[in-house]
Amino acid sequence: MNARNMMNSHPSQHAHAFSDWHGSSAEGLVIKSRRNFLKAGVAGMAGLSLPGLLQAREIGGTTKSRKSCILLWMAGGPSQIDTWDPKPDRPLQNRGPFSVIPTRIPGVNICEHLPMMAGMLDKFTLIRSVDCRYSNHEPNKVMQTANKLAEARLNPEAERYPSIASIVAKHHGPNDPAMPPYVAFMKSRSHIAFGGYLGSQYDPFIAQSASKLPIYNDVGVDSGRMGGGEVFSLPKGLDAGRMSGRTRLKTQIEDVRRGLDPLLEQTGGLDQYTKKAMDMLTGQAARNAFDISKEPSANRERYGKHLWQQQVLLARRLVEAGVAFVTLDLSYHSASGTWDNHGDNIPPYGGISKGLKPLLPLFDHMITTLVADLEERGLLDECLIIAMGEFGRTPVMGTQGSTDGRNHWTNVMSMAMAGGGLKHGQVIGSTESEGGYIKDRPVTPADLAATIYSHFGVPLDTTYIDGGQRPRYVVEDGGEPIHELF
Repeated sequence: MNARNMMNSHPSQHAHAFSDWHGSSAEGLVIKSRRNFLKAGVAGMAGLSLPGLLQAREIGGTTKSRKSCILLWMAGGPSQIDTWDPKPDRPLQNRGPFSVIPTRIPGVNICEHLPMMAGMLDKFTLIRSVDCRYSNHEPNKVMQTANKLAEARLNPEAERYPSIASIVAKHHGPNDPAMPPYVAFMKSRSHIAFGGYLGSQYDPFIAQSASKLPIYNDVGVDSGRMGGGEVFSLPKGLDAGRMSGRTRLKTQIEDVRRGLDPLLEQTGGLDQYTKKAMDMLTGQAARNAFDISKEPSANRERYGKHLWQQQVLLARRLVEAGVAFVTLDLSYHSASGTWDNHGDNIPPYGGISKGLKPLLPLFDHMITTLVADLEERGLLDECLIIAMGEFGRTPVMGTQGSTDGRNHWTNVMSMAMAGGGLKHGQVIGSTESEGGYIKDRPVTPADLAATIYSHFGVPLDTTYIDGGQRPRYVVEDGGEPIHELF
């Protein structure tokens, strides 16, 4: 049987060891006592086990280029009609409340609330014909794994399919060994895809644990408080000097080993790889990359003070320092996502006018500043930027008792791309007159995955082993790189 057609037959559960970083919970990798710092440090630097990741990279992972990717994940599913695929000649209930503006690409219009993007659309590609028929959210897996079976509401094995970013983490690795390969700013675990069958060592490193950032409430109001950054803070009596001494380090690690789950023992060569993990934690490269205060004040002001703007700036710092893949979970709340704009009478989502409208200028400034900054630094050709959610919205407004919201729509969505040394200044695909169905040039999740893997130099016939001990291709369903971009 062709491996591309093999299906799973043995559902199994796979629990991530650090659900929302509850450091004292006795699940997965557990270190009792004050040495719990290892749980969020050594074990958390790249998912479950940084030592395991370092070992895996030495065995099979290689870094072939400085390529990177920043995924701006618009959690909830942004409306294609009210962003990148407007229908200005349609009736109000279809076209929505926004007007359109021309762009740098002749004959192409986008939403009036994206003026900065319109002014530099020659540096972007809009894909208006993304086929998202199998996608859903909570959890948001299909588009981030490029596997149509990764719909957890229908398939108990869905959580096991590895994210595209995790595949990159394994087969490309970080661009600098002092950095984790896959980093995510995560509001909710249900918004992000993980390592799955690859193993927890290819889960994302959750960036909030290493970066001090403003805390926002569920509707996007700044609380005035700061949080995060604890992963680089060592407990009392355990400073970097103490950790760096070989004899005492060995004694401490061997002492801590007695409190570890057997899972950690499976990594093999614990001392060697834990030493590398300690070097990452106590060294300056990772610490500096996650420290936004190290960024010149003028550039911090350029990006802005909003939480998402600071996360985007940190994403740029991270890829510059050597992280290969950064995902930003652009949501204020941990439910379905801030871009899930069902209606103005349905908080915290809002509708098109009160829910989506405030997000667009913020997003517009954020993505264009990122593109311009990367270009000025000579990094744009190496860094691929992708902006998308898990599906589109209904062509006609009115859902759940609201007249101004749009419901989930899995027939088509729009997305934007920039950078990566690809051909931009174009629109790929189109929808029919109402914006609800693909008219031409469908682009599938598998096509998107093939494009990302081609960017990173990951062979498209790469496989991993599923729960039935059978090989699966990282690109299935006939996915091919989006040829217009190459």
